[in-house]
Amino acid sequence: MDGSTVEKIIKEIEQFAPANVSAHVGRVTAVGDGVVAIDGLSKALMSEVVLFEEHKGKKLLDAMHPPAGGRSELYGLILNLEEDGVRATILGDTARVSEGMTVKSTGRILSVPAGDEMLGRVVNALGEPIDGKGPFTETTMMPVERQAAGVIDRKGVSVPLQTGIKAIDAMIPIGRGQRELIIGDRGTGKTTVAIDAIINQLSETPEKRPICIYVAIGQKESKTARITELLRERGALEYTIIVDAPASAPAALQFLAPYAGVAIGEYFMDKGKDVLIIYDDLSKQATAYRQLSLLLRRPPGREAYPGDIFYLHSRLLERACRLNEEKGGGSITALPIIETQEGDVSGYIPTNVISITDGQMFLISDLFNKGIRPAIDVGISVSRVGSAAQTKAMKSVAGGIKLELAQFRELEAFMQFASDLDKETADRIETGRRMVEVLKQKNGEPIPVEKQVAAIYAANQTFFREVPVSKVTDIERQFVEFLDRQYKKVLDSIKTSGQLSDDSKKALDKAMKEFKAAHGELFSIKV
Repeated sequence: MDGSTVEKIIKEIEQFAPANVSAHVGRVTAVGDGVVAIDGLSKALMSEVVLFEEHKGKKLLDAMHPPAGGRSELYGLILNLEEDGVRATILGDTARVSEGMTVKSTGRILSVPAGDEMLGRVVNALGEPIDGKGPFTETTMMPVERQAAGVIDRKGVSVPLQTGIKAIDAMIPIGRGQRELIIGDRGTGKTTVAIDAIINQLSETPEKRPICIYVAIGQKESKTARITELLRERGALEYTIIVDAPASAPAALQFLAPYAGVAIGEYFMDKGKDVLIIYDDLSKQATAYRQLSLLLRRPPGREAYPGDIFYLHSRLLERACRLNEEKGGGSITALPIIETQEGDVSGYIPTNVISITDGQMFLISDLFNKGIRPAIDVGISVSRVGSAAQTKAMKSVAGGIKLELAQFRELEAFMQFASDLDKETADRIETGRRMVEVLKQKNGEPIPVEKQVAAIYAANQTFFREVPVSKVTDIERQFVEFLDRQYKKVLDSIKTSGQLSDDSKKALDKAMKEFKAAHGELFSIKV
């Protein structure tokens, strides 16, 4: 017998020899509502991924009647470690899990893919593409749960993130690395503010433009599709990633979606890039987590939320920060959205998230119904970073607006009960009305910061004083268009330098005189 024949026989024998491999397995003892109880898995870890091994009978059935698109492997996530077993949530089709099924430990913590090729794509809460454009080829796995950067690794927030919305950039500025809450009732324009901020990043140069991530939690799929199409039409989808966990998705995926979004964001932050992430909305994530917790037999607390609901949001939002130069200088700016009921900011979840974030924009129904967009209540809205996140040009023109508008709201309420007003009060009310009109803005039309500065400077110089209130918005638009045509160098100077110099002020004063001379009929009120 020659050597090749012997070698061939040995290889055949090795195929039948038992492999020296041990597997850590358990068995499903109960299943219901997306949660399974598993007996065994004594070495299981918290947040470990487990693999469900489906029965041979089901595999035979699949061979006879294969499901559309094939059947992928089914995973679960361990969320409870108990004395007599573990409890896990199913990350996929719950109908495929049954009692007696074998569960195998994978030994790895839940991770999602992240990479440059995800830009312009729509993915689910596990990072898998769901837009029909094919799988990803080169990605890096990022852990869904990761410890936030420490204080030593962080840097102060000082670089502005322009939203393109005058009321926000002037009064409630947002800096790169900040966490600014958008809060308000349903239908007050919260999502619109966030999407406008994404669209406005087109005005930034490609080097300075942040990567944008929009996380849709428990939203209608039609709404997410509409937002995706809007971003595509405006050219903003090319630097945006959409993570979608719709209302039809299991509670586990709605709970995981924000963590998947921030994990993808951390991939870019670690590379030294800036990231803007929007969680729309965390109220629905809290509801999904409450549902999971109750099914996992965790004791309910206030409003039936579990005791660790604060930790759910704090460990998510703490991952938004600005890193120092030694760590690459990247940042994640978070804009979480919270929905209130009848304007009640004293609810459990709203107060939790307000205490975690660096400020809030409170949108109210009354202003929205009056036609004021965005419907921001300046009295309760605040940015704890403040003017540190503004350019010097915006800081110089926007200094007193917030106080002026807050006083105007009080005087406006007082005016309803007063029969006659002194001239000073009447003048302040008229000025306030015109400033409100100047800060109004149409949906989907963010304005570059240099044009915002010019418009607010004109308002501060009583440029609109002789204009009827109903005409202010239209005349402001015409004035900005006039500047864009005739004084483009001044606007470019404000944009590049970030300052409103004396020369720029003189040029704007001259522009106002020219505009008034050319459109005298628009300034009809005699003061």
